[in-house]
Amino acid sequence: METQLNRSVSHPFPAPLAGYEPASRVLGRIGSLEVRLAATRSEIEAAQVLRYRVFVEEMGAKLPEDAMRQKRDFDTIDRYCDHLLVLDTALAGAVEEQIVGTYRLLRQEVAARHDGFYSQSEYDVMDLAARNPGKRFLELGRSCVLREYRTRRTLEALWQGNWAYALAHGIDVMFGCASFPGDRPHAHALALSFLNHSCAADADWKVSAIAGRGLSTDMMPVEAINPRAALTAMPPLIKGYLRIGALVSHEAVVDSAFGTTDVLVILPVKQINGRYINHYGADASRFAA
Repeated sequence: METQLNRSVSHPFPAPLAGYEPASRVLGRIGSLEVRLAATRSEIEAAQVLRYRVFVEEMGAKLPEDAMRQKRDFDTIDRYCDHLLVLDTALAGAVEEQIVGTYRLLRQEVAARHDGFYSQSEYDVMDLAARNPGKRFLELGRSCVLREYRTRRTLEALWQGNWAYALAHGIDVMFGCASFPGDRPHAHALALSFLNHSCAADADWKVSAIAGRGLSTDMMPVEAINPRAALTAMPPLIKGYLRIGALVSHEAVVDSAFGTTDVLVILPVKQINGRYINHYGADASRFAA
């Protein structure tokens, strides 16, 4: 099956910053899937097309007028991030037509030199970083995969890339917003309450929503929560984060543009489940390119 990504010929995506050069690009291979960093502007734009297809055409997000017209999900933060790509090399065509999944990676030192983290519009992540001096933070964002590739193998490829990238840059903490569908938080009361009672971030990692935007996830008493039902009601990405060992904010934030209910996920590297370290290799060697 061939996946075509129609690229626009116009150029709303800002040019890469002068002197900006991502680290080594190919981070792993699993069968025909290759995970690496985007190497060119056209590859980044193809990832933005994929994001548009998932977030807008599938999930109903409402982006700024330029993005909707160009059929690409883009913003100014894109120009100083690294863009992780999963390619299916068995597909015919150019690299841009082989992209089936993507993540946007933003290191703390890069964010500090420019416009900051994307998630700081919802959560006080600057306070979180300030309370943990000496630790290097990495924001994970814009995670999406084409519907037909939402398999364990693709998820493994994405996490091989994240893990190899984090090791290469000496990252101590990964974090980012993860979403429930819809802008009615109480529709997810069971799952949100489970998160609040089972894996809410403690004092060291606690992070608050921006004033006026947060809603407590403590919506149900613990005795009323059926853990199995709560996990069943949870998006796969969030369940994946929990299995790895992530912590979650005690407040949710509604993202009206994307039509989602977000929580902030915090993953200190030292708390990653040892089973996953063994699976990928402490040096990310199992699926190394």
